[in-house]
Amino acid sequence: MVEHMVIFKFGPETTDEQLDECVRRASALQHEIPGILDFVAGRDFSGRNQGFQVGLTARFEDRAALANYTPHPKHQEFVQFTVDIGRQDIIVLDYDI
Repeated sequence: MVEHMVIFKFGPETTDEQLDECVRRASALQHEIPGILDFVAGRDFSGRNQGFQVGLTARFEDRAALANYTPHPKHQEFVQFTVDIGRQDIIVLDYDI
């Protein structure tokens, strides 16, 4: 199995409603892309986020499933949405579990 973790930093113009929509759209990917075993997304509440406001973790069957996820049209729509609402930075970490 593979764990895929992503955290997003958005600009000051990004609204709370847009951040909530980001979480909603991210969470929907589990039902739209094959190979995802588990998916969780949410907004930071701790304030220890160094400016990053949204995070997600996705568990994939294997590396091939992760490789299929990245170019999938639904994932690419989500990526574009994050850009459109003011994404400034992103950190991605993938590892075998």
